[in-house]
Amino acid sequence: MMRMRENSFLQLLLLLAVMVVAAVPFAGGHTDTFGSNTLMIGNACKETQYPEMCTSALAAVGAEKRAKKPRDFFDMSLEFAITKAHHARVIAYNLTFPNHDAAMYPPTGTYDCVELLDNTLALLDDVTKTPSDEDIETWLSAALTNQETCSESLAIKPPTKKEVIDSEAERMTHIISNSLSLHKSTKKNNKRQGRGSAGLERKLLADDFPEWLTERDRRLLQASPEEITPDAVVALDGTGTHTSINEAIAFVSLAKSKSKKSKSKKSGGGSSSSSGGRQVIHIKAGTYKETIRVATKQKNVMLIGAGKGSSVIVGSRSAGSGWTTYNSATVAGMGQGFICRDLTIVNNAGSGNHQAVALRVGADRSVIYQCSIQGHQDTLYAHSNRQFYKQNDIYGSVDFIFGNAAAVFQSCNILPRKSSAGWSTITAQGRRDPNQNTGFSIQGCKISSDGVRAYLGRPWKKYARVVFMESYLDSSIESRGWLAWSGNFALSTLFYGEYGNSGPGSSTSNRVKWSGVHSSMSSSEASKFTVSNFIYGNMWIPKSGVSFSSGL
Repeated sequence: MMRMRENSFLQLLLLLAVMVVAAVPFAGGHTDTFGSNTLMIGNACKETQYPEMCTSALAAVGAEKRAKKPRDFFDMSLEFAITKAHHARVIAYNLTFPNHDAAMYPPTGTYDCVELLDNTLALLDDVTKTPSDEDIETWLSAALTNQETCSESLAIKPPTKKEVIDSEAERMTHIISNSLSLHKSTKKNNKRQGRGSAGLERKLLADDFPEWLTERDRRLLQASPEEITPDAVVALDGTGTHTSINEAIAFVSLAKSKSKKSKSKKSGGGSSSSSGGRQVIHIKAGTYKETIRVATKQKNVMLIGAGKGSSVIVGSRSAGSGWTTYNSATVAGMGQGFICRDLTIVNNAGSGNHQAVALRVGADRSVIYQCSIQGHQDTLYAHSNRQFYKQNDIYGSVDFIFGNAAAVFQSCNILPRKSSAGWSTITAQGRRDPNQNTGFSIQGCKISSDGVRAYLGRPWKKYARVVFMESYLDSSIESRGWLAWSGNFALSTLFYGEYGNSGPGSSTSNRVKWSGVHSSMSSSEASKFTVSNFIYGNMWIPKSGVSFSSGL
């Protein structure tokens, strides 16, 4: 009898122990219980924008049985995103090229979607290579923006069976948004455990270049353009290596590809450095009537002109003539490390043709330096990723600096033009997800016009984020500062800030009173939007050889 009671007591203790273990939160250790992982998936997915999609995605990749730690949920969500991106790309391709939609002039929106999905797959692949937290946030933010742009192109230039690819774009938006949210949760958990981002541990040497650059690279990057031997020279009179900019881009890309193959063979099949070499294209004085495309795979391309007003690239594509906004750009740079300097880039479609982009940039760690960018509506499309603009002249009328990049503008002249509506809006920022690390920081710039009524911006998307800091605002700036997009849309979710501005248009006493407007930011708040903090520019801008202000 005593033995039976002892056995019952031991069995009760064992049962209680199992119940306690099952109830312990999943805090980074292993779990052997199906139910515990299911509970943790539910808790993780509650924090996302699309929880039902999150749980079904993780279930589809077997997270209940495979996950061993919180980071695994993000990794498996990313795995699911890559699979679905390949699937969406096949659908977009089949709706475009076999049916000759790409041969249409202008092509349908699916043409843009194929290009954007190719870019998305490259970004997601980069995320799998365990970069810093800042890189992951940037690339997932850009991949998310790509899906939004695909949907916009489909609406402007619909193809046959539009609803098929439209639903794929929406599904990809939800999937990538959830991956971004799960990463943010993982990042918070790492901070609580004292693990930071490896990317911020790199130091700058006395010459402001990152320590991982070689001495030879430092000498090259500190040289003036005249001292650099270019890989190609473009000249209309035949005195260069090419008479077309596009020919020169194709040439240097092919040369780099052959060089990589040669190095790979000599090293026994190993890959060359991921950073690659810089391809410099010098564009001599002249007016070039071309549509320039630097694709995702064409990394580290540098276009150097003879100066503003001397080397001029002109295009005229517009929404009014049937092009999507994305594909209307005169010059587009999508390859990582794109640099453009000493050029004038124009879209001369005119104010009556609606969206007409002069320059579109979606390249991560891109630099636009001493350029003149001229158009009317949607002049500069700062599409995605991290971008830096220095000493540029930017002309436009409606929403003429727009997009969803994490972009900093320093020492630029921003020149509003009159629109048919009688006023001008400088920015239309497109942050659609609260977890995206995007926005526009306009620092040390001069905003002036010939008397056009101008607004600092209006919210294109729900979480639009724009800050004007230490800039001169002339009397053309409306006292209200900001303009609504439509009714009360985004007025409580946007972030519009001002700090340390000067000039007759800088007074904030009559600014709009929306809850998302911060007309008197503190220095600590403003410092979050500097080069060093907002786009982590200390780590990559020195590589371009362009000087910059790191903080306030």
